[in-house]
Amino acid sequence: MHTARWVALVAALGMSATTATGADGEAAGQDAAARGAALLQPFKRDLKQALTSGLQQGPVAAVSVCKLEAPAIAAALSTDGVAMGRTSHRLRNPANAGPAWAESVLQGYLADDTDARPQVRSLDDGRTGYVEPIRMQAMCVTCHGATLAPELAARIEAEYPDDQATGFETGDLRGVFWVTFAMDEGEGHPHPRNSHEPETRHHRN
Repeated sequence: MHTARWVALVAALGMSATTATGADGEAAGQDAAARGAALLQPFKRDLKQALTSGLQQGPVAAVSVCKLEAPAIAAALSTDGVAMGRTSHRLRNPANAGPAWAESVLQGYLADDTDARPQVRSLDDGRTGYVEPIRMQAMCVTCHGATLAPELAARIEAEYPDDQATGFETGDLRGVFWVTFAMDEGEGHPHPRNSHEPETRHHRN
């Protein structure tokens, strides 16, 4: 009887420890998701503002925004141990090819587009990766839709002879935003000038 009680006690303690570990892991994933979303927000905001301004000058001008201003915005925000960008399965600019772990998430989205939720990844170097899907917006159809104006098509052909980023419709999966950061206190916080919960799945790459 004493032995049976001891076994039951050990089993109960083990179950409690497992439950606590699972809860801690879920909380850590939520914290990482919130951190990643906060870091990406200035990038998404500034990029949208730049594209809107470019389109007001005409779609040809918007091509230059994507080529010059978008990477400059990402670079300006990639400070203090943070790196971010955007990528796609059908690239226009080859320089936007993403890191392997982000490409892996993107392929998962493509395999099941109905479940394209933000995701957190624990990376091999001890850092954390966060990805959000990019959905095709109506304002982007002008440059990425099935039919382009002749002048715009000529400009894209000149700038990007291997362009793959046309034929999209509003709502299509266009690609992903990605960011990497360290969860250590004091590293990788959003840039002060831009400081103003998504559902996640926590994976190990």
